[in-house]
Amino acid sequence: MTETATATIAYSVDAGVATITLDRAAASNALNRAMKTELLDALTAIRDDNTVRAVVIHAAGKNFCVGQDLAEHVEALRADPAHAMDTVTEHYNPIVEALDAIAVPVIVAVNGACVGAGLGLALAGDIRIAGARAKFGTAFTGIGLAADSGLSASLQRLVGASRATGLFLLGGNVDAATAKDWGMVHEVVDEDELAVYAGDVARRLASGPTAAFTSVKALIRENVTAPLSEVLANEAATQRRLGASTDHAAAVEAFLAKTKPTFVGH
Repeated sequence: MTETATATIAYSVDAGVATITLDRAAASNALNRAMKTELLDALTAIRDDNTVRAVVIHAAGKNFCVGQDLAEHVEALRADPAHAMDTVTEHYNPIVEALDAIAVPVIVAVNGACVGAGLGLALAGDIRIAGARAKFGTAFTGIGLAADSGLSASLQRLVGASRATGLFLLGGNVDAATAKDWGMVHEVVDEDELAVYAGDVARRLASGPTAAFTSVKALIRENVTAPLSEVLANEAATQRRLGASTDHAAAVEAFLAKTKPTFVGH
């Protein structure tokens, strides 16, 4: 097991599961410059670590992430308004791109408030598990902004253009039960069980067919706007490659023998 702790992020890898903990609980995990930098460093380390087979992102304290640290943002506005939003291209875009570049499954465990860039971070994962008291919101238009962290695309892909537009224009929050009903989260569990449940999901995925998981993620990304002929060609090429994998052969033999397969990840 490896562990790294900085001022704002805790990061560990154990038995193929990488865990990132947002660790500014006193500030509801608001994203200041240090936290954004350290989060990007952790995501980059995961992307480059071929021992990682699943990722969990969760948060210390009562809230997952309330987005940009507005106290720091006010200082930037007062100092140089023309460049106060440079953080979008310098920090938020690279963070979302780094998440997107992680080939293995990414589970996000959401407790409490998840708004603004915090929502963008959560929706950039693959599977979201929410605590029963979680709340989701965009928050941007309430302070005269539009959207960043990929939310203008990720939110409407999950809930549809109409609901996404309503969340941006009307504001307000969506509770955990509604978020599940709308497709924003996959499971809602008791707040006290959230960390354990998310860890169990990650360990199950880490022991699964990693090559198949990464291929499914790639197909979904590639085929979202592709014409049918390209979708079918992409799927056929992927199935041909996976059909020759160790995991596929072992799983088929295990099925015939009525035993549980052991996946090695390739």
